[in-house]
Amino acid sequence: MTRRSATLATTIAVLLAGLGATAPALAQTQLKWAHVYETSEPYHKWALWSAEEFKKRTNGKYEIKVFPASSLGKESDINQGLQLGTVDIILTGASFASRAFPRLAVSYYPFTFRDADHVLAYAKSDVFKELAEGYKKATNGNTVTALTYYGVRHATSNKLFKNCDEMKGLKIRVPDAPAYTALPRACGANATPIAFAEVYLALQNGTVDAQENPLPTIEAKKFYEVQKNIILTGHIADSLLTVIAPHVIAKLTPAEQRALVDVTQEGAANAGIEIRKREGELVEEFKKKGINVVTVDRNEFQQRVLKAIDFASMGLDKKDWDRVIALK
Repeated sequence: MTRRSATLATTIAVLLAGLGATAPALAQTQLKWAHVYETSEPYHKWALWSAEEFKKRTNGKYEIKVFPASSLGKESDINQGLQLGTVDIILTGASFASRAFPRLAVSYYPFTFRDADHVLAYAKSDVFKELAEGYKKATNGNTVTALTYYGVRHATSNKLFKNCDEMKGLKIRVPDAPAYTALPRACGANATPIAFAEVYLALQNGTVDAQENPLPTIEAKKFYEVQKNIILTGHIADSLLTVIAPHVIAKLTPAEQRALVDVTQEGAANAGIEIRKREGELVEEFKKKGINVVTVDRNEFQQRVLKAIDFASMGLDKKDWDRVIALK
């Protein structure tokens, strides 16, 4: 081999080696996972875990970047983003997803669930699978892969109330979804939709008097700093859905689809365990901070809702609700 030929062969070998080294990076697909929760919350922690685990299980083919705290938009925006292609995966309340398929919001009718175990039984039930499939068809492919226990929603307020009548005229922030308005409407309060990221300021400046969320969320968002009372209404046992955009599902192999379902379900289960543990600790911790924590007659609130808000007005089918109520 001449010196020129040897030099050419060496150059080609170096180029080929370089191409080989960069091929995995070029082949890697990056996905965006969006949610509205703080980085300190279990939902974010376990979303990060799921993202890293999916990368491992696909040998680095997919890298998921998680965008917390409404950094890609408020909850209605990220739900729309699944169809627009601006996000690939979201963590969202079924109340927002139900805009495309109203029956999915059945779990948000107040006092539907007895406790966290009832929520988890629902997640494994035929009725949930049926509703998730209806949502998938209505959205042309949005796929629910997991349900995360979010916690039991309670009210915080600077104006103390202990029963439904005392809520009359109260300005209470609720998420911008019809399902959350049932209790305020039944009690004569003024339900005021405000984006999650703006709630603290709205409470601080008096735009609203009150809000409602699970105790771990009240802690994470520091609502207790600008609210005098926590009223243990326990009106909704809430959950979050992990939803995958159709354009993502279409590009995954069956094995990759299974891996994504597995990691999101494992992450959801672990986040739920942490939330349940924290719920059990927070009442006493809030009392130690000087917050007035009030126990109320939940049955009185429930009866008012049942009398005032019918299922049809919320786009719900009572047959779905009856099936959920009957779950053991």
